[in-house]
Order: sequence, then structure tokens, then C-alpha cells
Amino acid sequence: MTPPADGPHRRPRALWVGTYPPDGPEGEPDRGEGIWRVLLDPATGALAGHLVTGSPAPSFLALSPDGATLYAVGETVPGTVTAFDVLPDGGLALRGRVGSGGDSPCHVVVAPDGRTLYVSNYGSGSLAVLPLAADGAFSHEVERAGGPVQVLDGAGSGPRADRQEGPHAHFALLAPGGRHVLVADLGADELRRYRVLDDGLLAADGVACRFAPGTGPRHLAVGPGDHLYVVGELTATLHVLAWDAATGTATELATVPACHSPVVSGTHQYPAHPVVVGDRLLVTVRGADVVAEHVLHDGGRRLAHVRDVSVGGAWPRHVAAVDVGGEPLAGAGAVGAHAGAGTVGTGPRTWLVVAVQNGGRLTSLAHDHAGLTAAPHGGQAGDGALDVPFPACVLEAR
Repeated sequence: MTPPADGPHRRPRALWVGTYPPDGPEGEPDRGEGIWRVLLDPATGALAGHLVTGSPAPSFLALSPDGATLYAVGETVPGTVTAFDVLPDGGLALRGRVGSGGDSPCHVVVAPDGRTLYVSNYGSGSLAVLPLAADGAFSHEVERAGGPVQVLDGAGSGPRADRQEGPHAHFALLAPGGRHVLVADLGADELRRYRVLDDGLLAADGVACRFAPGTGPRHLAVGPGDHLYVVGELTATLHVLAWDAATGTATELATVPACHSPVVSGTHQYPAHPVVVGDRLLVTVRGADVVAEHVLHDGGRRLAHVRDVSVGGAWPRHVAAVDVGGEPLAGAGAVGAHAGAGTVGTGPRTWLVVAVQNGGRLTSLAHDHAGLTAAPHGGQAGDGALDVPFPACVLEAR
């Protein structure tokens, strides 16, 4: 990728990418898994990058508020959490690795003040709390323990015996208002609620929302008016919730299909990750292998499906929305009635960089006032795509 000309929004944007092979960490070794650093051209969406370091099954990543420390879960049994120093040249230096306090951790989030990590252990269904030092390293308590200082177990199950035989913590979020952590439990069909204490530790505080049996809540996003948008992985649905910070409760307002496209890989649709961009909710949907675009109406209370855009490969798992402030868009027309193929638009406000896990590539999709555009060249490697083995998480560097 040729770096674009200098300017306020012209410099390449750096991304971190974690990988996870479909057969997990016990599969065939030495296939390029680890953490990649990728550069995004803000004008064209072109991607270029390389493997920075090997790391065991780094299926999800998070950054310290200052961007100087990168955290990676190791989705293994038992699980791990690794901290890396981000070097000036874009490299990574191992800073520490500890246990996750459970099995198969699949998500990690940093508290806004940078003092605490919250790790979701999918296999064992627990949420782990790891305090951090002021410089982003694991705290002395975590280092002494070799893992979290607090592990909060989940409970419950659902009707899907193959996926809901017990609790499966899949995602954690600091809820609007900052007083609660919410955990999407795919196995128990609920949003578990924890009260945040002054030191960043948590107190179990019941359930914020229960879903219909078999829903399988996976990930969630926050939108206008503090509405929550929850992905129902097992029912291929999106759920709109009204969040009440005073009571710590979420009331379900609406449920809609995640996408309107047929299955093209595998046997079912499995929506994965939602992101709010302006007045749109964008959701990756595996099986249909699209990003589904929904317009937010009525202050975020209602969703209206607009289009599904193919990512050009199988199993879009995660996505990062990179705001580039309206760079010129070359060579891609909006899908639908807004513009014809090949039209040069006034510029995307955002590039969506999609982790197409089983397709083995990253793909960039432009999003502007007209909506999403199709993946260049059908998502094949070249401009707008980059071959990466089993990408599972995309995170914009700071």
C-alpha cells in the first residue's frame, strides 16, 4: 500500500488484528495465527499488514486508554490474558501473561479509567476481574495470584443442548451511567448485572434482562438515548432494549431479524458483532456472510432494515468502524438506489474493516451518507482486502 499524502485525515490508520482458527488452539500449528498490525489507507480502504507476534488463540483484543498497552485473551483451556507494550515502531513486547480464571476466554474490555480488565470466560461461564497498575501492567495482586483477583460465576442453561448446557459469558460492557457491568450470557439467555465498586471490583447484582429461551445473547452495542442493541446468535435476531441506569434494568422494546439474506456457507445464520455508526446499526452475520445495515428511528427505539452487503468471504466475525472524516472514495458505488457501481462519491465518513474469519481475510467496506458500499473485487485480496489467517477481532490503534 502506498501511503497517502499527508493531511489531517490522510495518514494511514493502524489496526490490531487477533486471529482464531475454526478448530481452535488445538488445531494444526504454525498457520500464521497471532496478532497482526494492519494499515488502512483512509482514501481508498486499501489494507497492508504483517504478523507482529505469535500468541495463543488471541481471539479478542483491547487497548489501554492511552493505547500504550495491548491486551489479548488466549481462548484456550485453561484460558490466558496477555499484556503487551506497544513499541514506537508498531511492534509488541511481551509484558506479562496470567491465567484468565476460567476456560476459553473470548472477550476482554478495559474500564474507561484504565484501572481494571474484565474478561469473559466463555467455556466456564464466568467473568474475571483483573486490576491494572497505573502504567497498564497487571497489578501486583494479579501477578502474585497468577490471574484474576475476582471470578464471578454464572448459572443457568437454555433449550439448545449443544450450545446452552450451562452458562457461557460471551461479552461484557460498561453500561451507560458507569455504575454497572453487563455480561451477555449466551448459555443462560440473559444479561447478567454487576455493580461496579469504587476499586473496580464487582458485586453480583442480579439480572438486567432475560430473553426468550434459546435466544443466545452474544454481543451488544450502545446507541442513541442509551438504547442497547443485543445480538441473538441462536435465533439470528436483534433486540432493542431501553436501559434505565437508575435501576440497572433493560426493557425489551423490539425484536427484528438480523438480516434478510439466505445462508451461503454453513447451515444457519449466526449474527456476531454489532456497531453503531451515526444513525445506523451494522451487524456482521455469519452464514449469510454479510454486514446487515439497519437505520435507527425514533431516537434509537426502532430498527428498519436497509440492506445486506456481502463481505466476499465466509464467516464475518468482528468489525471495527474507523472514522476517517470524509476522505475521497475511489471506485465503489453505494449498494441499492443511491448510486451506481463505479461512482466516485463525496467520501466515506467511516471504513468498516471486517474480520472474515473462515475466508482468511480482512475486507474494508465504505460507509457514508448513502450507506454501505460493496466490497471491492468481491472481497478478494487486493485493494480493500488483505489475506490474514483466521481473523477474529479488529481493533483500531490509538
